[in-house]
Amino acid sequence: MRAAIRRRLGDEEAGLTLIELLVAAAMGVVLMAGVVTVMVGALRAQPKLSEGAANIQTARVALERITRELRNGISVGEAKTSTVSFETYVRHTSCGSKTLRAAIEPSIKCQVRYTCESGSCLRTETGPGVLSGGTPVTVVSGLGSGTGFSYPSATYVKVTLALPSPGGGSDSTTISDGASLRNATLAY
Repeated sequence: MRAAIRRRLGDEEAGLTLIELLVAAAMGVVLMAGVVTVMVGALRAQPKLSEGAANIQTARVALERITRELRNGISVGEAKTSTVSFETYVRHTSCGSKTLRAAIEPSIKCQVRYTCESGSCLRTETGPGVLSGGTPVTVVSGLGSGTGFSYPSATYVKVTLALPSPGGGSDSTTISDGASLRNATLAY
């Protein structure tokens, strides 16, 4: 009976040798070193990726604001590559004020100027037809070269915001959009 049990359980000498165990352990250490290297690289790159994503989102919000105001525009007063000034309708109690009008009150006509230079875009609001003065407010900062405005037609303004790479590399991002002044009156 003992012989039958030994035959069923297999050879008493079966198992792994010391050399097989050492080779398997060395392979495991090499595999774990590769996994750790990949994880450390990913953890080091994550802050730059998060900063880049935040910068893109901020620029998208600023671009949306600028184009929304341009769509409500009546006429472009100043048209340069770094500056656009246009008459538009705003929801403030007076031009340059931060106080919003009641929802039932109509918007008022003001002159809005966006100036994008030195890495930021500033917004200034003054009375209609006034091309200077007012208090500039930063809309977006951290921009790179290539940011500005272009004018494919008399009533269309294209806005381009260039974002440098967060790590200082060459992988910069450019977002652009444009808007037609839908309240513009054209003379024929």
